[in-house]
Amino acid sequence: MSLVLGALSLPFATSAARAADVELLNVSYDVARELYKEINPAFIAEHKKKTGETVVIKQSHGGSSKQARSVADGLEASVVTMNQANDIDMLADRGLVVQDWAKKFPHNAAPYYSTMVFLVRKGNPKQIKNWDDLAKPGVKVVIPNPKTAGNGRYTYLAAWGSVLKKGGTEAQARELVGRLFKNVPVLDAGGRAATTTFTQREIGDALVTFENEVQLVRQEFGDNFEVVYPPTSILAESPVAVVDKVVDRRGVRKQATAYLEFLYSEAGQEIGAKHFMRVRSASVSKKYAANHKPIALFTVDELFGGWKQAQKKHFDDGAEFDKIYQFK
Repeated sequence: MSLVLGALSLPFATSAARAADVELLNVSYDVARELYKEINPAFIAEHKKKTGETVVIKQSHGGSSKQARSVADGLEASVVTMNQANDIDMLADRGLVVQDWAKKFPHNAAPYYSTMVFLVRKGNPKQIKNWDDLAKPGVKVVIPNPKTAGNGRYTYLAAWGSVLKKGGTEAQARELVGRLFKNVPVLDAGGRAATTTFTQREIGDALVTFENEVQLVRQEFGDNFEVVYPPTSILAESPVAVVDKVVDRRGVRKQATAYLEFLYSEAGQEIGAKHFMRVRSASVSKKYAANHKPIALFTVDELFGGWKQAQKKHFDDGAEFDKIYQFK
């Protein structure tokens, strides 16, 4: 009898062990797939070594704002790893994330940051060097939709801010951005789709996206493309947050917090730097300094009064972007 019970208990024990595994869902932005594909197993191994606990991490990727709306609509994210604070602020306004989420982790809860640069075809035939060049007649520029993608929003603000940093007026900035978006042949929903449009569908003379994305394209496609750094661009932070309402209901706050803390560890920073992110660790940043050219960066707070004001003025329905793009 004991042998039978023993035989029956083995699969039951295995099943119970699997049931005890902790599962986290990281809802992230479009061009972070490769980064978290390497982050996740590194964290899982370290967490297992430290605690003996097995964590399973699932990923969801898409345009940053579109992803945030999915979480607001019920997608059960344990954590969100976005490319702009505005998307997490929206979740805080919905009561899913605490209002002071940016104070829960170092550096305004942004373990990595990047900026917006240009990817052009080999030889740079249109001689694109600055934001003004993207707005010239006959130039086609691939940019993801600012209504759904964080890098589309950063691109819009980077172009607008480039005028203000030179002492230009709001009217002059609006005029430049209007001409630039008249040169956009298609607005893809996310950054990875825009990269595919430019690299594989061979549409456009320039792709504007995150520095880490264009460097990964260079790695994959070799000498078919060149990276152009404009004189000025925008600081593009990648903020993270625990989705409090979800982790408390599912009892996984400890593991979700440990996952985001891992991003700040030397191991997490090293992986970020390998994927061409600009990192917070001074030692890791120095090690990978050759991956990043110096560039004058301005912030959303500096020129636009923060993300909430920028959203209201530029990206809400009926705001500046809608006015600009409807006359394309």
